[in-house]
Amino acid sequence: MFSGIIEELGVVKNISRCSKSTLFQIKADKCAKDIAIGDSIAVNGVCLTLIKNELGVLSFEAMQQTLSVSNLGFLKAGDKVNLERALKIGDRVSGHFVTGHIDCMGLIRSKAYRNNNLCFEIAVPPKFMLFCILKGSVAIDGVSLTIMEKKPSAFSVYIIAHTLKNTIFMFKGPSAKVNVEFDILAKSVKSQQ
Repeated sequence: MFSGIIEELGVVKNISRCSKSTLFQIKADKCAKDIAIGDSIAVNGVCLTLIKNELGVLSFEAMQQTLSVSNLGFLKAGDKVNLERALKIGDRVSGHFVTGHIDCMGLIRSKAYRNNNLCFEIAVPPKFMLFCILKGSVAIDGVSLTIMEKKPSAFSVYIIAHTLKNTIFMFKGPSAKVNVEFDILAKSVKSQQ
């Protein structure tokens, strides 16, 4: 379980692709401390299991199913990624509860300033819009955000300067693929209806 508050930007050092899985090696500073093999770390919002930590280069293995629903399969060496270690019991939850289980990939339709605020409009497959609740939470590439506008197949989130500076959003623009995880509470309620 995560909170959607990014701890640092990691750098992809190497990617080894096999037929059944892909090995990612990511350089980290803060997230490489106080973790053990088997711990969970969110990489662009995707919950991955740490299999090796060698001098701050973290290794993770991702199965094909994970690559098919997330943007991890599009990463290349040198790319920056959002990193967050799993919550510990007693931690303050500053964002919202994020599982690290991606619902779908979204596509940034636009990145523009509206009323002096930076707005990202993100398109998702229409079947996921039932989980999109105005002023509800959503995690985009692992970042806890609030849904501010809703259309039939897209929603908008606003990004404050601090978030822009400390996440991969500074590198994202129109046509970029992002990982979308809708709020677990919204999904639970909708599944009961």
